[in-house]
Amino acid sequence: MLHNFLPAPRNGGFQMEDYWVWCGSAVQGDDGKFHLFASRWPKSLPMHPGWLVSSEIVRAVSDQPEGPYTFQEVVLPARGAEYWDGRSTHNPHIVKHKDKYLLFYMGSTHPFPDPMEGDGYGLQDPRCIVARANKRIGLAVSHSVFGPWQRRDEPIVSTRPGKFDSFLTSNPAPCIAEDGSVLLIYKARQYEGNGHGKMTFGVARADHYEGPYRVMSENPLFPPDAHLEDPFVWRTDDGYAMIAKDMDGDLSGEKYGGVYAFSKDGMNWGIHPSLAYSRKVTWDNGTTQTMGNLERPFLLFQNGKPTHLFAATSDGTKGFHDATQTWNMVIPLAHE
Repeated sequence: MLHNFLPAPRNGGFQMEDYWVWCGSAVQGDDGKFHLFASRWPKSLPMHPGWLVSSEIVRAVSDQPEGPYTFQEVVLPARGAEYWDGRSTHNPHIVKHKDKYLLFYMGSTHPFPDPMEGDGYGLQDPRCIVARANKRIGLAVSHSVFGPWQRRDEPIVSTRPGKFDSFLTSNPAPCIAEDGSVLLIYKARQYEGNGHGKMTFGVARADHYEGPYRVMSENPLFPPDAHLEDPFVWRTDDGYAMIAKDMDGDLSGEKYGGVYAFSKDGMNWGIHPSLAYSRKVTWDNGTTQTMGNLERPFLLFQNGKPTHLFAATSDGTKGFHDATQTWNMVIPLAHE
């Protein structure tokens, strides 16, 4: 279980004035600084679903975990429609394992022109529909947090016809063991006719992070009434723990709040009846605010302990649908 949340710094996190920013994942580099990998796409497009066709993973840096983070570079730019991740990179999750940096992410492509401001791009646009169906999980590897990053020509977790992950795979949540083996929880949807069903979770394993990755679950990890998104997984003394976004609020008691789940083997999970995190945030100026979003949770571990919760957030009142700004915020965690 996580310890109590401390007030979040108002001037912390990472945002960019002309971009929608999402999906923060941080690591301490060999330079001692903290490097935040996030996704961004231009505000000339709608926040949702602009990310499906125009997101790119970027790196920002700060001297301390809570930020503020300063933009440094585009890490995984668009590289052409012929690549599986050629038009959009999103959902970054950075891990340092020994002398390598492992960047898990979602990529997508489509064969249409790039959307332009005011051209009507939206959820029913062919570019959006095709890009959503092409979402897959990938891995880029580097010896340095500064790159260069070795990208692959194939995803590490693709779709499987006739299974719960037949439509898409995304939102990778890796847990790397000391020997380099991986437990990977991921989000999936299945085809239902010509469309897609609800979000579910699957699990894959690899004997080494280079792969191959083997999907272990013939069925989703949770029953159909557990409508979850955005997993984050870590090792505990008893096995594994997970936090995830509760889409309906039926499990945590808060719509879009966080749930806890626990497992001894990474395959069989139980949900704890408590709220892992709330969208109601206390700021370091003493004010409280119910955020429009608190998604893509990521825990920064230092010396084996979780010290900071990173989350994508917005100033909207209806989630991101009426947001004018999105950013990555950081909430420090108290320790006994």
